[in-house]
Amino acid sequence: MIEFHFKSDLVLQGKTDYSDWITRILESESFVAGQIDYIFCTDDYLLELNKQYLNHDTLTDIITFDYTKGKTISGDVFISTERVEENANSFGVTFENELLRVMAHGLLHLMGYGDKVAEHKAVMRQKEEEKIKMFHVEQ
Repeated sequence: MIEFHFKSDLVLQGKTDYSDWITRILESESFVAGQIDYIFCTDDYLLELNKQYLNHDTLTDIITFDYTKGKTISGDVFISTERVEENANSFGVTFENELLRVMAHGLLHLMGYGDKVAEHKAVMRQKEEEKIKMFHVEQ
Protein backbone atom coordinates (compact mmCIF):
# COMPACT_ATOMS: atom_id res chain seq x y z
CA MET A 1 0.00 0.00 0.00
CA ILE A 2 1.25 3.45 -0.92
CA GLU A 3 0.24 6.27 1.39
CA PHE A 4 0.93 10.00 1.57
CA HIS A 5 1.21 12.02 4.79
CA PHE A 6 1.60 15.77 5.16
CA LYS A 7 3.60 17.58 7.84
CA SER A 8 4.02 20.71 5.71
CA ASP A 9 1.84 23.04 3.65
CA LEU A 10 2.01 20.77 0.60
CA VAL A 11 -1.29 19.40 -0.63
CA LEU A 12 -0.64 16.68 -3.19
CA GLN A 13 -3.28 16.84 -5.91
CA GLY A 14 -4.11 13.61 -7.72
CA LYS A 15 -2.78 11.14 -5.17
CA THR A 16 -3.99 8.26 -7.35
CA ASP A 17 -1.80 9.51 -10.21
CA TYR A 18 1.23 9.42 -7.90
CA SER A 19 0.34 5.98 -6.51
CA ASP A 20 -0.12 4.58 -10.02
CA TRP A 21 3.21 6.11 -11.09
CA ILE A 22 5.03 4.60 -8.10
CA THR A 23 3.50 1.21 -8.89
CA ARG A 24 4.68 1.48 -12.51
CA ILE A 25 8.20 2.37 -11.31
CA LEU A 26 8.25 -0.68 -9.07
CA GLU A 27 6.98 -2.94 -11.86
CA SER A 28 9.57 -1.53 -14.29
CA GLU A 29 12.28 -2.76 -11.92
CA SER A 30 10.51 -6.09 -11.11
CA PHE A 31 9.44 -5.12 -7.59
CA VAL A 32 6.06 -4.94 -5.85
CA ALA A 33 4.73 -2.52 -3.26
CA GLY A 34 4.63 -3.44 0.38
CA GLN A 35 3.91 -0.56 2.77
CA ILE A 36 5.40 2.63 1.32
CA ASP A 37 4.77 5.87 3.17
CA TYR A 38 5.75 9.24 1.72
CA ILE A 39 5.87 11.89 4.42
CA PHE A 40 6.07 15.45 3.12
CA CYS A 41 7.48 17.70 5.83
CA THR A 42 9.32 20.91 6.65
CA ASP A 43 13.06 21.49 6.85
CA ASP A 44 12.87 21.58 10.66
CA TYR A 45 11.01 18.27 10.84
CA LEU A 46 13.52 16.53 8.56
CA LEU A 47 16.50 18.14 10.29
CA GLU A 48 15.38 16.65 13.60
CA LEU A 49 15.13 13.19 12.00
CA ASN A 50 18.55 13.68 10.44
CA LYS A 51 20.04 14.54 13.84
CA GLN A 52 18.21 11.82 15.76
CA TYR A 53 18.67 8.86 13.44
CA LEU A 54 21.71 9.69 11.28
CA ASN A 55 23.70 12.02 13.57
CA HIS A 56 23.84 14.63 10.80
CA ASP A 57 23.21 18.27 11.67
CA THR A 58 22.49 19.35 8.10
CA LEU A 59 19.49 20.11 5.96
CA THR A 60 18.58 17.52 3.35
CA ASP A 61 15.78 17.01 0.86
CA ILE A 62 15.12 13.34 1.64
CA ILE A 63 15.67 10.62 4.22
CA THR A 64 14.58 7.07 3.47
CA PHE A 65 14.05 4.32 6.03
CA ASP A 66 14.17 0.93 4.34
CA TYR A 67 12.00 -2.02 5.46
CA THR A 68 12.21 -3.91 2.15
CA LYS A 69 12.11 -7.71 2.13
CA GLY A 70 13.20 -9.34 -1.09
CA LYS A 71 11.23 -7.97 -4.01
CA THR A 72 8.58 -6.35 -1.77
CA ILE A 73 9.47 -2.69 -1.31
CA SER A 74 8.54 -1.12 2.01
CA GLY A 75 9.80 2.02 3.64
CA ASP A 76 9.25 5.52 4.95
CA VAL A 77 10.32 8.30 2.59
CA PHE A 78 10.56 11.68 4.31
CA ILE A 79 10.77 14.64 1.92
CA SER A 80 11.33 18.28 2.86
CA THR A 81 9.07 20.30 0.60
CA GLU A 82 11.08 23.41 1.47
CA ARG A 83 14.29 21.77 0.14
CA VAL A 84 12.40 20.58 -2.96
CA GLU A 85 11.24 24.14 -3.64
CA GLU A 86 14.71 25.61 -3.10
CA ASN A 87 16.34 22.93 -5.26
CA ALA A 88 13.77 23.45 -8.04
CA ASN A 89 14.66 27.15 -8.07
CA SER A 90 18.41 26.39 -8.02
CA PHE A 91 18.17 23.83 -10.83
CA GLY A 92 15.74 25.89 -12.92
CA VAL A 93 13.02 23.24 -12.96
CA THR A 94 9.42 23.21 -11.83
CA PHE A 95 8.47 22.25 -8.31
CA GLU A 96 6.56 19.24 -9.70
CA ASN A 97 9.60 18.00 -11.65
CA GLU A 98 11.86 18.26 -8.62
CA LEU A 99 9.26 16.61 -6.41
CA LEU A 100 9.01 13.70 -8.85
CA ARG A 101 12.81 13.43 -8.92
CA VAL A 102 13.05 13.24 -5.14
CA MET A 103 10.13 10.82 -4.86
CA ALA A 104 11.75 8.55 -7.47
CA HIS A 105 15.13 8.94 -5.75
CA GLY A 106 13.75 7.59 -2.46
CA LEU A 107 12.06 4.69 -4.20
CA LEU A 108 15.26 3.87 -6.11
CA HIS A 109 17.16 3.76 -2.80
CA LEU A 110 14.59 1.26 -1.50
CA MET A 111 15.26 -0.85 -4.60
CA GLY A 112 18.98 -0.91 -3.82
CA TYR A 113 20.34 1.91 -5.96
CA GLY A 114 23.03 3.98 -4.29
CA ASP A 115 24.54 7.40 -4.86
CA LYS A 116 27.65 7.57 -2.67
CA VAL A 117 30.21 7.14 -5.46
CA ALA A 118 30.32 8.88 -8.85
CA GLU A 119 29.52 5.74 -10.84
CA HIS A 120 26.44 4.97 -8.73
CA LYS A 121 25.36 8.61 -8.73
CA ALA A 122 25.39 8.65 -12.56
CA VAL A 123 23.17 5.55 -12.66
CA MET A 124 20.85 7.09 -10.06
CA ARG A 125 20.46 10.29 -12.10
CA GLN A 126 19.74 8.32 -15.27
CA LYS A 127 17.13 6.21 -13.43
CA GLU A 128 15.53 9.32 -11.90
CA GLU A 129 15.09 10.89 -15.34
CA GLU A 130 13.72 7.64 -16.75
CA LYS A 131 11.18 7.36 -13.91
CA ILE A 132 10.11 11.04 -14.09
CA LYS A 133 9.18 10.50 -17.74
CA MET A 134 6.93 7.64 -16.67
CA PHE A 135 4.71 9.99 -14.62
CA HIS A 136 2.82 11.34 -17.61
CA VAL A 137 2.48 7.95 -19.31
CA GLU A 138 -1.04 6.60 -19.17
CA GLN A 139 -1.37 2.85 -18.56
